[in-house]
Amino acid sequence: MENDAATLYCPNENCQAANPLTHKFCQRCSTPLPKHYLWAVVDSPSVGSPGEILADRYLVLDKFVLLDTKPGLLALTPELENLQPLKAYLRLIPYRLHVPQVYGVLFVADGSSHREILLLEKPPVLVDDTIQQVHLCSELTTAWRDATSMRQLNWLWQIAHLWQPLASEGVASSLLDSYVLRTEGSLVRLLDLRFDAATSPELPQLGEFWQQLVSDAKPAITEFVDQVSLSLIQGEINSTDQLIGVLDRGLAGLGRSQTPTIKIITKTDTGPSRQRNEDACSPPSGTLINKPPQPTALAIVCDGIGGHEGGNVASNLAIETIQQQVQQLTKVPYDHIDPSLLLNDLDKAVAIANDKISQRNDLENRQGRQRMGTTLVMALPVAHEMYITHVGDSRAYWITRHGCYQVTLDDDVASREVRLGYAIYREAVQQSAAGSLVQALGMGPSTSLHPTSGRFMLDEDAVFLLTSDGLSDFDRVEEYWETEILPVLVGETNIVNVADRLVEIANTKNGHDNVTVALVHYQVQYWEPEITIKAIITDSSSAKTGDFTSTASATLLSSPNQKTQVIPEKEPVKTSIPLQWIVPLILVVAAGAIGFFLKQLRSPSGLFTIFSNPIQTLNPTIEPTPTPRSLANLSPGWVIKTNKEIPFGNNQLLPRGTFLEVIEKKSNPKPASGNFSVSMQVCANKSIPTPANTNNPAGTSSVPSNSKPLPQPVLLDLSQLNPIAVSVLQSNVPNPCTTGRQPAVTEPTDSSPT
Repeated sequence: MENDAATLYCPNENCQAANPLTHKFCQRCSTPLPKHYLWAVVDSPSVGSPGEILADRYLVLDKFVLLDTKPGLLALTPELENLQPLKAYLRLIPYRLHVPQVYGVLFVADGSSHREILLLEKPPVLVDDTIQQVHLCSELTTAWRDATSMRQLNWLWQIAHLWQPLASEGVASSLLDSYVLRTEGSLVRLLDLRFDAATSPELPQLGEFWQQLVSDAKPAITEFVDQVSLSLIQGEINSTDQLIGVLDRGLAGLGRSQTPTIKIITKTDTGPSRQRNEDACSPPSGTLINKPPQPTALAIVCDGIGGHEGGNVASNLAIETIQQQVQQLTKVPYDHIDPSLLLNDLDKAVAIANDKISQRNDLENRQGRQRMGTTLVMALPVAHEMYITHVGDSRAYWITRHGCYQVTLDDDVASREVRLGYAIYREAVQQSAAGSLVQALGMGPSTSLHPTSGRFMLDEDAVFLLTSDGLSDFDRVEEYWETEILPVLVGETNIVNVADRLVEIANTKNGHDNVTVALVHYQVQYWEPEITIKAIITDSSSAKTGDFTSTASATLLSSPNQKTQVIPEKEPVKTSIPLQWIVPLILVVAAGAIGFFLKQLRSPSGLFTIFSNPIQTLNPTIEPTPTPRSLANLSPGWVIKTNKEIPFGNNQLLPRGTFLEVIEKKSNPKPASGNFSVSMQVCANKSIPTPANTNNPAGTSSVPSNSKPLPQPVLLDLSQLNPIAVSVLQSNVPNPCTTGRQPAVTEPTDSSPT
């Protein structure tokens, strides 16, 4: 709804001029005007009346859709300790292509009380900027009937990939709610998260939901969807890996009806403030690749780290190594490629590049910040799929007619804090050292490197932009994609001109670094197949191998036992050792090993030494990423804290704030429960109030006179342990339980729960 009184304020802190809502750039300083459309999660019929402005900044466009008219200001952020459900959104940030992220909270006065409304950014909405009208994207069940068979299976494939991550956070019910489940072009997107009840949904319930789609499935896949949904219901498909394998084979069959045309262009520039260019790209800057006639298409962008002493060496060495490895992978015909093995092979190719750079550092005795390294992002289109691999903070964006989506998550401190559930992203990036990298190529052995590889099904024209932070810093891609990249998809320009323009924007709007971009223009022609696709249901033990063959995996194996090892590209020449040397050689090796062991025992740090290799783009720091603890992977020895009273046993209650140490997780003895029980030891010195006296406010430290001691151990049903009822203490939080198991414990002010 258009509101003549509403204005959009320039985010430039030196300008802050008021602009009409229809403007894309500030009429005073030409700064792009970002439009942050937000979804309000509120338990009421609406958040306000259309045209109303809340908290002097949020314009109500629809019942639950707001526009932030002051995008240059940070939104208010909630106290995460008091809002446990928020943690699910944060920990699912790697899936933000589908799951909206927390923007902030809105405090609204409601009589004498205040409501706290959760605001989610980038919801699945369609916007008409000219009149400021918004509509929710179609429900999947509504859009389903008009989609192609390729897109229908693509949507199911995305849901299958989301099932396990959402189930681990207790929100798998979101994928069974037709109102929440929306489509934005080829993407499945959620309005918000719906938390599971006491019993989490299982795959048979997903099959029941999919069974509703069979009647409107396209003829080529009607039988396929019916087979898959029934196999889920009957338990023949009992894991998401098995389900994804079945859908992969179905998509491969449909992919024969899709003909892609691919163009790739790269461009790199030193920039106005640097003396030399430490970035590198493939194909070489200014080269235009067309497939066909070229048999393969690969785009790589690397941003070197280490200054003139090695940044450019590392980035070019990474490009050269990965090109050699990927050439082997692409020699295999597509219909003989197992996608999961190809993803592993891409990771191994990155590991080989990492070890070559790391070995170079070792040979030159480079330590700490003197070590050279590089970030990496690469795109490999294969038939109807796009494979993206990345390390560091070079990014990949996916641009379609429906929007611009960042598909990589930076390996920096800010993203790590959000992923662990410690902070909201918009707040985390404001902290000092937020942009410090936690990993990059060349800084250590590949055993400690964790590249991220993913694949995306393509059923429409798209442009993938790979870029170093010379362009992506300060949200330049988000600001300019619509005016500079979108015209490629409607035939108004070409990627060669766009590459030049993006480099110009990076140099004039940022200008603080080298800049490198690669554009991959993917065009597709699809026709509905006349054949019928059948589902091949394999048992779960063979689901990962399916009917495919591996792709040169044997050539990419690496040894985890050496400091930094470069994998030989040819089979090493075998040499023999004279027999009379063998016994003395064994004795020498054994003596050396014993001496090293004794030396380590005498050292203050024992057998384990932690090495820190800080790296730098802007504020470099390498830090290890701990594995987050959650109810999904609950293990013995971990500690949970109750956030509210929990009933158990014979009319007893666990008070709020009780700490319990997990002893074991075992099958529920109740017949046909299908659940698990968790045996725990109480380590907080509290008592359990009996039903006769439960008026004491939750969380207070007083003990009722008719209390009785806590049983040892406590046995709870796993369904009672949900992210709202309890928190799992992380490994970096002091353990409130002692070995004696009976101490009095003072509740920490910040338990940093999961």
